[in-house]
Amino acid sequence: MAQKKGMLWASYLILVLVLCQLQRARCDALPNVGINWGALTSYPLNPSTVVDLLKNNGIKKVKLFDADSWTLSALAGTGIEVMVGIPNDQMERLSDIGEAEEWVRKNLTKHLRNGVDIRYISVGNEPFLTSYGSKYTGSTLPAMKTIHEAVENIGVSDQVKVTSCLNADVLVSSSDKPSDGEFRGDIKDVMKEMIEFLDYGDSPFFVNIYPFLSLYLNPNFPEELAFFDGSGKSFEDKGAVYTNVFDANVDTLVWALKKEGHPDIKIIVGEVGWPTDGHKSANEDKAKRFYDGFLKKLGNKQGSPLHPDVLDVYLFGLFDENLKSIEPGKFERHWGIFGYDGKPKFPIDFSGNGDNKMPVGAKGVRYKEKKWCVLSEDVKDLDAVYDPYGYACANADCTSLGYGCSCADLDVRGNASYAFNQYFQVRDQSVEACDFNGMATIVTKDPSQGTCKFPLAIESAATSLKALDAIIRSLLLGLALFFVTFM
Repeated sequence: MAQKKGMLWASYLILVLVLCQLQRARCDALPNVGINWGALTSYPLNPSTVVDLLKNNGIKKVKLFDADSWTLSALAGTGIEVMVGIPNDQMERLSDIGEAEEWVRKNLTKHLRNGVDIRYISVGNEPFLTSYGSKYTGSTLPAMKTIHEAVENIGVSDQVKVTSCLNADVLVSSSDKPSDGEFRGDIKDVMKEMIEFLDYGDSPFFVNIYPFLSLYLNPNFPEELAFFDGSGKSFEDKGAVYTNVFDANVDTLVWALKKEGHPDIKIIVGEVGWPTDGHKSANEDKAKRFYDGFLKKLGNKQGSPLHPDVLDVYLFGLFDENLKSIEPGKFERHWGIFGYDGKPKFPIDFSGNGDNKMPVGAKGVRYKEKKWCVLSEDVKDLDAVYDPYGYACANADCTSLGYGCSCADLDVRGNASYAFNQYFQVRDQSVEACDFNGMATIVTKDPSQGTCKFPLAIESAATSLKALDAIIRSLLLGLALFFVTFM
């Protein structure tokens, strides 16, 4: 009898372990899928909170745009693969080997020793954008070479690869077909050198591909080609059949690399995603449709016609960033799969199984008081509102206002209230920030309307550090007074 009970108990334990493994496999993100973690926000979450979010969603790769020490320390010992970045404005300085070695010592060596799994360094971020002209053409490759030399000098060049994340606009095609793909004429020479450098160092070619931008930049672009559900009209190029623009972009790069004599360089997609606001085609429904199709494609291990192997990709991005430049478009501040506060916006299955489930949001996020700044009901002359409204939007994020955006249905009073509240929240709900020539007032009832959400500020990592600094200063002052008085 005891033997039978023991066998039943053992069987039960095995069943529990199997179920746990199945649950873990179902929750883990695809191994080739990472995510971009940007920091251009007024509300930076504590890095440890973000790392927990990554782990809770099974995401094992992350791409950063700098080498912030606090962020990297939070990633130590997690097993998450990391890509760090060097901002464009640092490349010229880092073209000097001494500066490069110092950067590697401060930003690579220390964190590798502390258990951060750094795999890539991106020298610059989209440095050859057409909008930049030749601003970074002369500094990108020299900085890549000196950083690579510095990495070699500490003996980790087999683990840490030096590259540069490039926008797909480095490519052109006279016919808009992949087979006519080549690198832009103004950067053709430097691209040839860069490709040779990447091939020599066994480093991947990182390219950022945004099907949304094809739609945004060309009003005549067939929208269905931006998605992966096969509902659009396909097109053919030299025997290859394309049903989406993402594959066409990948194969345009494949052709360009082939023409330069380097067909075997590994391709990694550094950024790919869909925004949720700031344009008529940027919303949560379309973002969900895009990611559903894209992640299922990756889950089925489908590549492009000329690159049949599944690609490594980094989704863009983790959070909305309200400090990003809106020169490319208002949508730039709304790429997050999660909102500024770490709340998921829509169902997404990082495992590629196609489950309609919400991802795990950030935990322990603390909001400021439930109070909002709005246009006072006493204001009757709405023409007088435009100047303070313009001031608020010049100093806060109003990209959800306007045609096709989430707050498009607001009237003049609603627009002013939204702008005032944005200004009020990014200034930590300071009473002085809700005046606007006496036109504004603080309310405790949420003024959100329909799809237009009036956000609340959160206790961000930045404000937490300020509070800690204030406490330390007070303690030091107290100790100083104690010694002056009693010693």
